[in-house]
Amino acid sequence: MKQPSSTGMSSRTDWQRVRALRDEEISLSAEHPEASVEHIVRGIVRRGLAAEPPKRSISLRVDAEVLDWFKAQGDGYQTRMNAVLRAFRDVSIGK
Repeated sequence: MKQPSSTGMSSRTDWQRVRALRDEEISLSAEHPEASVEHIVRGIVRRGLAAEPPKRSISLRVDAEVLDWFKAQGDGYQTRMNAVLRAFRDVSIGK
């Protein structure tokens, strides 16, 4: 069974055989390691998943304690701050 390819080339993969494999039948190696989250996300993005709308850069004044707390959570603190604001907006408009 051939799957359509996003590149226009036809796949030579035997998908029926691949789907029938059990976990213990799959051998991993340095050349063929287990898929990482980054690898999976890259594949999803390549399939044309709708992109997030672009963000705008602003200047925002927040309490030092609030900023310190978000930064203490690690990398991505601005993304988390955006998620909190988005959740507040969604609750406020009854989404």
